[in-house]
Amino acid sequence: MPGLRLLLAAPLLALVACASAPPVQVSAQTWSQVDQAIATASREAEDQARQYAVAAMGRWLLLVQQQTEATFIPWFSGYWTQQWLGVRVSWYKLGGDEVERLAAYLQEEYREQVLEPVAEDISPERIQRGALRIYIRQLDMRLQSMAASHGVPQPQFEARLDALPAISGPPDASLLQLLRADPLERLPAYAVLLERVQVSPGGDWSSDPGISLVAARTSERLVDEMATSGAASALSALLGRAAGGALSLGVTLLTAVTRANDRPHSEAQLRLGLQATLEQESQALLRSREHGVMAGVWQLSGQIEQGLGRPFTYRP
Repeated sequence: MPGLRLLLAAPLLALVACASAPPVQVSAQTWSQVDQAIATASREAEDQARQYAVAAMGRWLLLVQQQTEATFIPWFSGYWTQQWLGVRVSWYKLGGDEVERLAAYLQEEYREQVLEPVAEDISPERIQRGALRIYIRQLDMRLQSMAASHGVPQPQFEARLDALPAISGPPDASLLQLLRADPLERLPAYAVLLERVQVSPGGDWSSDPGISLVAARTSERLVDEMATSGAASALSALLGRAAGGALSLGVTLLTAVTRANDRPHSEAQLRLGLQATLEQESQALLRSREHGVMAGVWQLSGQIEQGLGRPFTYRP
């Protein structure tokens, strides 16, 4: 019986010994190696996110160009559009700023006819969120086996991740909180990050040289047409109904012929202006560290790497 009691008590004694054993001491050198590995993982995850962002922005640009060619340019060159633009220019001219206001009107039409339909499929805002998700997923994947590969107990490794700030607040979030958030949208700090790096719905293209040039030449042509039409109307009143009607018809035909002849040149100007503007906008969205498609990723990686330079001591 005494021997049986000893056999039964042995496992309990072992458990007590394990429970009272001090935690594994991880050296400062090991923590430094772990931090270097986290930094490397962050840069690799960032590179994956950037590859996605570049490819996605290329697709967005292609779809915008196709929508421009299929919808906006034919609309701009159409007869009734030109008539309506002539009316608007006559209104704008009263304020003396017809070129700027016509450029702004063309920009708004472009957003409604091109950018918004394309955004139903893909947009810089969606690309930004996709890049963020790829960065977080890729970083999480690289961190999975890091504790074991460096001989660090998992609780201590998670404590290190929890000590690393990922999003500065308020509210803020640690790297561990970011990785464990499911879904991400439930993490209050993530919503703060999205608000901070929000992509603008498009730049102000009304001041772009290409768009301004198109607006200026369109405005000049429409003003000339209105002046010619006004002079013809006055002369028609003097000549009488028959001769006046013939003169008005002649002016209308001349205007139509002039527009038809000018159409290829106007379309080419508009196409080149929009192409240059779109390419500049695309590159700006890829480079901007504040409101570009990679802005959220750069803020996360920058915050994490900044925290890696601080000393860490595990406290159970």
